[in-house]
Amino acid sequence: MENTVKITEAPRDAMQGIQNYIPVDKKVELINAILKVGFDIVDFGSFVSPKAIPQLRDTAEVIGKLDMSATNSKLMAIVGNVKGGEIAANFDEVSFLGYPFSFSETFLKLNINSTLEQAKKTVSDLREICLRKNKKLLVYISMAFGNPYGDEWSPELIAYWTKYFCNQGIEVIALSDIIGVADGNLIRKVFEAIYREVPCVDVGLHLHTREHNWYEKVDAAFKSGCRRFDGVMSGMGGCPMTGYELVGNLNTRHLLTYCQDNDIPHNLNLEAFEKAYAKAALTY
Repeated sequence: MENTVKITEAPRDAMQGIQNYIPVDKKVELINAILKVGFDIVDFGSFVSPKAIPQLRDTAEVIGKLDMSATNSKLMAIVGNVKGGEIAANFDEVSFLGYPFSFSETFLKLNINSTLEQAKKTVSDLREICLRKNKKLLVYISMAFGNPYGDEWSPELIAYWTKYFCNQGIEVIALSDIIGVADGNLIRKVFEAIYREVPCVDVGLHLHTREHNWYEKVDAAFKSGCRRFDGVMSGMGGCPMTGYELVGNLNTRHLLTYCQDNDIPHNLNLEAFEKAYAKAALTY
């Protein structure tokens, strides 16, 4: 198995829960610095209701000011419905649409005001938009390691939905631990269940995690075959729609430390990373 990891940097996730508005030019300055680092994907903004996420109401304006001339990174916009997908797909700069699916009916209602059947239809419609507009759809399976609402959950259900989306033609899937409940053992069980059903799928990991136990989670995922990770410089952020406090994201610096300590290649420009990290500290 190839060891090189693909890293998504997610300033969108860091910013979405911040109440004080971050001006467009400040967002652009940070994202332009991030684009120079060499991340596989930059999760930079979203096309969702401005009432739900007011911080990101300016995503279209931000796109127009980004410098894409000297980067190999792909831009991803998060969308919560077909309308958002249509808007995002009209921007040439956007390569990926990210959709926050969950088989937790409770979380779907809280997060994107959707039912499970509606969410399945949305994935299908977004897939058609992507085919028409030459984009890729990345489906996040949110609450992938359990949920606090009492909805049905198991590693086998994660495997079922991963296989379902693979059969729908979705090329990239990410497991999202929104409230930070995963541990190393649980992560191993979930990836083992997935790879029993779909051995060659590209499954990533989006971790909301505390500072004290990130290592065991990353280590368990990597040793289980995961080669795609999301991170946020400074570890800021989380999902404001859960009804829980913002747990924080996997700090990208921690992820790089893990790679360096274990001789895992990552293709990032470390000098550019430090410059972007300094800008993130002044932004979040």
